Order: sequence, then structure tokens, then C-alpha cells
Amino acid sequence: QVQLVESGGGLVQPGGSLRLSCAASGNIFSINAMGWYRQTPGKERELVAAVTNEGSTAYRDSVKGRFTISRDNAKNTVYLQMNSLKPEDTAVYYCKLILRSRSGDGNLLYYWGQGTQVTVSS
Repeated sequence: QVQLVESGGGLVQPGGSLRLSCAASGNIFSINAMGWYRQTPGKERELVAAVTNEGSTAYRDSVKGRFTISRDNAKNTVYLQMNSLKPEDTAVYYCKLILRSRSGDGNLLYYWGQGTQVTVSS
């Protein structure tokens, strides 16, 4: 089984910064991609940023220029550096892991972290 452990959330003032971490452990063979999603009550979970195994990154338009996703392959850990935070960034942030199946059948396996609360408020 695979486990994702998130950390780094908290309460910050507008314009402040936080760095989220997500460490994956367990039966990991090949990582296809890792990403960060966020969700507020009554809304669907939305993609914030993602990074592929090859290092390509993608960002939600509203966080471009403010957030940076990075990956430490040796530690199977993904980070989200969040700068210039805004109240609308307030949400529970979830780490997502996409694994390629060890069986070689091309299947992808999906795992989610437990979520970490980010609150941006003055």
C-alpha cells in the first residue's frame, strides 16, 4: 500500500507564504505525476499545480507566478511553495499521487493525501 503524508499548512496573512510538503512511501514503483489540489466547502476539488515524472509542470491560472511546485525524486516528495497568498487561496490542500502499475499493464493508480488546511486571513 502507498501512504501520503502532508504537512506545512497553517494560518497566514494576505501576502504571506507557506510551503506544503507531501511525502510518499510504501509500494512505489514508478511515479507518473504528483500534484496539489484544493477544496473549499460546497465546491469541487480543483487542480492547483502538478509535476510529471519528466519534470513538466502545470498550474492553475489563478496561482501562476505565485505558486511553485517541485519534486524531490530521491525522497518521493512533492512541495508547493505558495507566495503572495490571497484570501481566495483559503482551502484544504490535498496531495495527489499517480503511479504506474508494477504489472506493466499500463494502468495508473491514484492516491490522495489526508489534506492540510491553508487559511489566508488578516
